[in-house]
Amino acid sequence: MANLIGDAVTELDEIIKKALGALIADGKLPAEPIPAFNIETPADKTHGDFAANVAMASAKAFKQSPRAIAGMIAESMILTGTCFEKCEVAGPGFLNFFLNRTWYSRVVSAVLTERDAYGRSNFGNGKKVMVEFVSANPTGPMHMGNARGGALGDCLASALDWTGYDVTREFYINDAGNQIEKFGKSLEARYLQLYKGEDAVEFPEDGYHGEDITERAGEFAAIHKDSFVNADSESRRKALVAYALPKNVEKLKADLEKYRIHYDVWFKESTLHESGKVKAVIGLLSSKGLTYEKDGALWYKATEYGGEKDEVLVRQNGTPTYFAADIAYHYNKFAERGFEKVINVWGADHHGHVARLKGAMDAVGLDGSRLDIVLMQLVRLTKDGEVVRMSKRTGKAITLSDLIDEVPIDAARFFFNLREPNSQMEFDLGLAVEQSAQNPVYYVQYAHARICSIIKNLKAEGSALLPLEQQDLSLLTAPEEIELIRHLAALPKEIAEAARNYDPARITRYSIDLATLFHKFYNACRVKGEEPKLMQARLSLCLAVKTVIKNVLTLLKIDSPESM
Repeated sequence: MANLIGDAVTELDEIIKKALGALIADGKLPAEPIPAFNIETPADKTHGDFAANVAMASAKAFKQSPRAIAGMIAESMILTGTCFEKCEVAGPGFLNFFLNRTWYSRVVSAVLTERDAYGRSNFGNGKKVMVEFVSANPTGPMHMGNARGGALGDCLASALDWTGYDVTREFYINDAGNQIEKFGKSLEARYLQLYKGEDAVEFPEDGYHGEDITERAGEFAAIHKDSFVNADSESRRKALVAYALPKNVEKLKADLEKYRIHYDVWFKESTLHESGKVKAVIGLLSSKGLTYEKDGALWYKATEYGGEKDEVLVRQNGTPTYFAADIAYHYNKFAERGFEKVINVWGADHHGHVARLKGAMDAVGLDGSRLDIVLMQLVRLTKDGEVVRMSKRTGKAITLSDLIDEVPIDAARFFFNLREPNSQMEFDLGLAVEQSAQNPVYYVQYAHARICSIIKNLKAEGSALLPLEQQDLSLLTAPEEIELIRHLAALPKEIAEAARNYDPARITRYSIDLATLFHKFYNACRVKGEEPKLMQARLSLCLAVKTVIKNVLTLLKIDSPESM
């Protein structure tokens, strides 16, 4: 798997160190250890493809000015046989390096050789990682936060997969505890109201008021009629939940599948209670002297492990809290299923839960630093400059299902990954359906379709692309060609950085920049009508860009249309 930028940096590091070694051996520099230095990509490309601060970093050790050291390094280094054509000393002592034409040719060749695998790397080295995301409460429909979290979590998992991690996508079904009790009470009230009237049956003050509750109760009544009206409340609620909860979970699955999210595991919270794992992890904390009783409840000494306050594990009525189940769930992830890293995508309103859960992992003998939380900010929906809060169809808050009925799924997935997770974002419903260059996903897809059209038309005219070994890619020397190829070379690094920083927005930005650079190249450099060898080289570059756009959109689970 090619990573030509990474290879160039490695080679450059060796070139610099060999030059310094030769200077030390010749007595031109004192025999001191070579200090650490940085190799970076300059923002201004006139400063070269790479810049090294080695002269500044070693000035103190070698007791000379950075500029003098840089001059000596530049004179003694050997670039013959490397991917670099020249080195320049700049400013106070920067060393600026310029890649040769062979390197640029190798980039295009690598893309065309690796095809749909180009961009992949072994950065993750097979490390077993779980990404848990969405995990919406199954007592109601998914909201805008789930829509953003779904696109973000799924694309992050894809980036991790492309960088060589062994990735598992997981949905945690909260099918136990208070919310299920509330769900049962809400269903019961709506069911009884069908037979006794709304005035005769009071709806729970803290119940779920959504239309889905009324629908599920009606469906239950259509099957069982009034046979549960006179049953005891516990049996009635149990039967209602047993009917409605699987239906809701199936609706979650269906909506997420439509959104192109496929989970490897749907994990039920109830299994932690039924298997005794919640009780076991509470016992583990108690055995370590980290629990105490107060006011009839069992408390965990969270403050000893980074929590702001101690937390209840078992309520006065003997029921474990959600936090107790969450500790057991994450213990299961690490200790029982062997994940080396666990990444949870949560809404920003859960920020207070981060330190206490990571601390709890330390408390049970696991390393809390292996648990990473991506906190995601809110989404504001707009249309024609106005904030949109209600669905036209239902008059209620817009759900994930409403969103993917109104805007293309390609646009939804792309838009939700346009910003870093920790930044608030505005989702423009009007722009998402617009077929113009103003719509970023349309803009990227259009570049792909345009290249498909170029290749198809030239082929129809008898100018089909020759095999790679017959190409002279060294003819690609125009500034627009060089800039475009340099961007193609950056793909493996961009995906790796997206995985490292948990930021899929790097990938959408990369694709927009690639489309921009392609259009710039196409407007400046003719393909059709050039002499055959140059036309073939440019046609190869077009195909390389098409390949990379498709790879990026595939990673994001977005279509790559061949005509628009």
